[in-house]
Parts: sequence; C-alpha cells; structure tokens
Amino acid sequence: MDRVSGAEGLLAGPVGSLVRRAPVCIDGSQSIRSAAERMAEAGVSSVLLTHQGRLSGLVTDRDLRQRVLAAGVDPTRPVAEVATAELLTAQRHQPILDAMALMARNNIHHLPVLDGEELVGMVTASDLGKLQSPFALHLTQDIYRQTDLAGLVACSARVRHLQASLARADTSAHNTGIVITSVTDAFTIRLIQLAEQQLGPPPVPYAWVAAGSQARMEQAARTDQDNCLVLSDDYREAGHGAYFERLARFVCDGLDACGYVHCPGGIMAMTPEWRQPRAQWDGYFSQWTRQPDGKALMLTGVFFDMRAVCGDAQLLQGLRRDMLERTRGNGLFLAHMVGNALGQRPPLGLFGQIKAQRGGAHPGTVDLKHGGIVPIIDLARIYALAGALEAVNTHDRLVAAADSGEVSPEAARDLRDTLEFIAGLRLAHQTRQVAAGLEPDNHLRLAELSSFERRTLRDAFRIVQRLQAVLAQRYQAGRF
Repeated sequence: MDRVSGAEGLLAGPVGSLVRRAPVCIDGSQSIRSAAERMAEAGVSSVLLTHQGRLSGLVTDRDLRQRVLAAGVDPTRPVAEVATAELLTAQRHQPILDAMALMARNNIHHLPVLDGEELVGMVTASDLGKLQSPFALHLTQDIYRQTDLAGLVACSARVRHLQASLARADTSAHNTGIVITSVTDAFTIRLIQLAEQQLGPPPVPYAWVAAGSQARMEQAARTDQDNCLVLSDDYREAGHGAYFERLARFVCDGLDACGYVHCPGGIMAMTPEWRQPRAQWDGYFSQWTRQPDGKALMLTGVFFDMRAVCGDAQLLQGLRRDMLERTRGNGLFLAHMVGNALGQRPPLGLFGQIKAQRGGAHPGTVDLKHGGIVPIIDLARIYALAGALEAVNTHDRLVAAADSGEVSPEAARDLRDTLEFIAGLRLAHQTRQVAAGLEPDNHLRLAELSSFERRTLRDAFRIVQRLQAVLAQRYQAGRF
C-alpha cells in the first residue's frame, strides 16, 4: 500500500535537515542600522532577534525597505520596533512538508526552526524551492500577489494541475490533502484580505473557520465549501451585522468563482445561522449534544471538524475545548453518533465481495468516498469525541486515539493504511479523468483496477466493516 517516491521521501524528512548554518541573530535592543550591517556581513536576507537568549522577532530585507526606508524611520532606533514579533516557527523534527504547508498557507518566506525553545536556524522559501518546483508554495505566492477576484480565478485553474503533478510524483494521499488544502487556505485568506481592503477593518474580532475536509486538511482538487464565522461576544447585530454579512458573501462568492462551489446545504458563513457570536455557537453545541436528533448529528459531524483559517483563533479554541468536555464519555450521545455513522457502509455483498452499483447514475462502479473514505472519517471522529481528542485531521485522530486507548494500535494502523489506499485510488482515478478532460468524481469502475488492487480494496472494505461492527457493539448494546 505504501509507495513513496524520492521526492516525497525528501519532504517527509525533518525540516531541521534543511538548516545549513547557525542562526544569524542580533539583540532586539540594538539599532536598525546594526541589524542591516549584520545581514550584509553574513550575506543573508533576514536576521533573527533575541531577548535574553530567546527568539523574540524577525527582520527581513523587505522590512528594512518598507518599514524603515519608505517610512522614514530613524535607523538609530531599536530594531525591535520594526520587527515582526509574532512568529510562526517549526520544530526541527517536523516533516519538511509541514513546514512547506505552513509557509504556503500564511504566505511567509522565512521560518525559524527550533528545538524545544532553543533556536536552531532558519529555513527560507528558496530552500524549499530547491526541493520541489511543482508544489504549492509557488502557487500560493502567486495567489497572495493577486489584487482582484479575476486574478484569483486565473490562479485557481492551476489547482488540478497541481494535484496531477503530486500524483505523478507518487505523493501519498495524506500529503496530497495537506498540500491541496494549503492552497484552499491561501485562496480563503487572500479573499478575506481583499474584503477587508474594501470594507475596512472589522468592528469586532472574528475567526473565519473552515469545516469539513478543509478543516481536516484532506481536500482533493475542486470541492464544495464548508465554512462559518465565530464572532466575538462583543458583536451586536445592529451595529456590526452588515459588515460581516458583506464580508462573508464576498469570500463565499469568491471561493465559488474559484471552483470551491457553494455548499448545497448552505453550511457557509454567508448563511446567517452560521455567522454567530461565540456564545451562540456554544449554545448550538450544547443543544446538539443534549438533543441528538438527525439534524443535530449531521451538524455535529460537520462542525466538530473545524479549524481557524484567519482571524482570532482563540475564539475557536475555547469553543472546541468546551464541546469536547460535553462529548467525553457521553455514552448516549456517542451511541447516536455511531448509529448515524453506520448509515455509510462499505459496498460489500453477503459473502464479503465488492458489490458494484447496479443502477443509478454510475452503474458498475463503487463510490470510494461514501463507501470507504467517509466511514473511516466517521470512525476517527467518534474516537475523538469519546476521548476529547483535539486533533482534526483523520490520520492524526487515529494516532491520538491509539495513544489514548480509544482504539487498539493495530486497529488504528489498519485504518490509516486503509484510508491511504482508498484515498490513493480516488486520486489516481480523478487524475485519469482530468487528463481525459472529464470532471473528476468518486465513482471507480472495478475494471480500472488490477487483480491485486481489487483484492486489496476488498480487504480494505472488510477492515472498515469489522471496525464499524466493533464500535456498534460498544455503544449500541445490541440495537444493530
């Protein structure tokens, strides 16, 4: 099941391996001129600021141009006054791919690397560019350069080609999801930036929150959008409502124009119900867990998978922690979640063989998404709800579930391998469709598979079926 190319092997390596020199540092109390001289001496485009031996900021050559020369700032002032203080960083053991995705999502070109709290060095966009020309970093840089929707739409045409290049490089489905979702995040953030340029600064803090596959970092090229707004409890509809309605519509319509179509169920920030203060969201989650009817279970499945893409992430973090405390060990609620999840089962017949669709719009095919991928996502979500696990990505949830005892390590490994295999089949199928000029879908003809792949897919479906039965027995007490 595991095919890793040389390119992906590099991206799976630790980001610390890209650090080629000791960090170039200066104390933040020294002058701007001293920082410029230090950069010139070392031949680097940035310098890290420290305070009492700890990383405290970053100044780049661009900062010197824009924040000092263009702004007429006295170069004898302390360099800390023109530095970026709130830095994104990576730990040296993290995969290079994670660093790349972080830089792509946030349009940053310099990433300090730490070992715990100790500064190790710096990785730049050019360091990553030497490893991977077809990956997301270059596309997201272009996205952030666009000044209008038309430019973003032009960039969006490249997303399918990006996915195809990842498939040709034998990139795993897990890593492909991270890369493709990083691009979606970039489109979202740039649209928010353009909206705020038109509307002015927001009247109260907010978090733009992705839900569904974008939240889980598991997107394929071209999908519908699921998102919402969590607003500060200082929000007042009379004074602030028009601003956030216009912002949400601008972003959601912009995403639709870029190929991330409007959610058929209206689960978008442009829908007033999903554009609410934090206290109202807390009320939603409280009601859904107390009264888990069909709609509540569907909404819990969507909105438990949430990730802040832009704005004040603290608004979401506290909300999710409170929700997890309500679901931890909540047997009645979890039983309802399991019952709802078992509505999606692998397409296996009476004797455990793959059962292709007989009629409908896609006869002779199997639905890889709803027959295999979604059931695994549902299993991992229930493990996370039961154990109050904060991970959002399905792979990460399965790792955390095994560590916490919610599922055995062997079962978690089986599900991770199964998800990778089925999602990989879907990506390969969609890549073939795009190459043929067709719209990508999730419906695979068994004739497209080799005998080995067909047997492996059957075994993968059986693993999902078996672990669904285990979860049903644990929570449903003979109801199935």
